[in-house]
Amino acid sequence: MMFKNRSRTFLLLGFGVILIIVAGIFAFGDFSKDRGVKEENNLDLFPARSQERIVEVENKDTAFEEAEKVNPIECADYYCFEKYYQTLVAEDTIVAAFVDLKVRYDENALVRSLCHPLVHVIGREATKKYPNVAEAYVKGDHFCWSGYYHGVMEGILRDTAPEELPAVISGICESIPGKATYSFDYYNCVHGLGHGVMYITQSELFEALELCDNLAGQWEKESCYGGVFMENIITDFENHFTKYLRPGEPLYPCTAVKEQYKRPCYLMQTSYVLKINGYNFADAFAQCSTVEEQHKSICYQSIGRDASGSTVSDVQRTKAYCMLGKDSDQQTNCVIGAVKDFISYFHSDAQAKQLCNTFTEDTRNICIFVADSYYKSF
Repeated sequence: MMFKNRSRTFLLLGFGVILIIVAGIFAFGDFSKDRGVKEENNLDLFPARSQERIVEVENKDTAFEEAEKVNPIECADYYCFEKYYQTLVAEDTIVAAFVDLKVRYDENALVRSLCHPLVHVIGREATKKYPNVAEAYVKGDHFCWSGYYHGVMEGILRDTAPEELPAVISGICESIPGKATYSFDYYNCVHGLGHGVMYITQSELFEALELCDNLAGQWEKESCYGGVFMENIITDFENHFTKYLRPGEPLYPCTAVKEQYKRPCYLMQTSYVLKINGYNFADAFAQCSTVEEQHKSICYQSIGRDASGSTVSDVQRTKAYCMLGKDSDQQTNCVIGAVKDFISYFHSDAQAKQLCNTFTEDTRNICIFVADSYYKSF
């Protein structure tokens, strides 16, 4: 996320970005309900749009930086599109920005891979027009995994000092409709706080988690923790590495945080595990099998979310990845994670049930049960 003059580079493979993003939405259903074989050619399973690499910083065209108006047709990286959508929101409307983005999403693979960061941009710019959280939320759109709402929270918190936050953090999302029912909008607000506290602490993960602890409810705290861990993974880009990810210890920081933070951490961490191991899902299952017993199931479910995210919710490819689990526990939990992500992506249970119907009776029954219960939470 980008605040003031601090810019971050979005140089991951497109599907790597998608895995991290859907982790946050997957967490909504997980928290709300509580109030191997190495593939040598695994990249062939991903759609072309997922394999497109973003232009490297040193090779990017910087002419747009001096231009008064940006021509989006000429944009070749995040920064150009960032300036374009900042200008569009400032000079036109939030609705116009989303209409434009949705058209370009269908036409441009780069826009698809950058879509979530770009809707963060729209959300941050929206707070300059609508500094009240509830008012900014009303103007928003859930397109591209609800990133607009995360961007709004980043904009709201951009000028807040860490020492000021404990006294006010519980009231920031008070005006969002649906607090009593733990609505998706309310989730996006408290989850977005996790992104925001990482910014104001300069990505000091342990300090950010403690700031989340100032929220009043356990559901709110865990949703905020999820935003912190998601932001920690997102910051792992070219020229902006976080010290709280270690290639030699792919499950860190989950292995180091207190017990109360471990579940939301493991719910995000497999996106990083897969990035480090070259998207070897069999190895990811092996990594999850080493975590604390009480957190293995959520780690396997996280793999399922990533199986769906990395294939853009393709039924057969997602199933193939889940079947790389070594036993029924690994496979079934992977399916649970995958079916939730199908629903999050399509905002429908139809495609999720297509996935469920590819399995044998026991797994199919569990899959359909999860699909039915999760879809009701939307």
